[in-house]
Amino acid sequence: MSEEKNVDTDLICINCPLGCKVFVKGDLTVPEELEIKGNTCIKGKEYAISELTAPKRMVTSSVMVLKGDKPVVSVKTKEAIPKNLIFDAMNEIRRAKMQAPVKIGDVVIGNLCNTGIKVVATSNVDRI
Repeated sequence: MSEEKNVDTDLICINCPLGCKVFVKGDLTVPEELEIKGNTCIKGKEYAISELTAPKRMVTSSVMVLKGDKPVVSVKTKEAIPKNLIFDAMNEIRRAKMQAPVKIGDVVIGNLCNTGIKVVATSNVDRI
């Protein structure tokens, strides 16, 4: 049986431009019983539960390009990754290299930190 993880906090929902202040109170080990107030839509409730139980973030960076008209290409994760993996993810991205040409959407890393999440190019780099 898991130990109680009581919480009494507030956070700002970032799922839409409204930026609702969401108040959360209760035991995190039983998310369906949490008291959640302040959200104007279901996204606020989902965001609060996710942020407090398993926070995730999108990661953006750049990757070196060989024989390109630009030295680097901008990249991002296709999905948010667990927040605790961000430093490992950045280390893996930093070691990556692409061969020009690179097109928007090209897969740079196919399985970032064994999460199954792809890193893709977000700009174009032509070959020189």
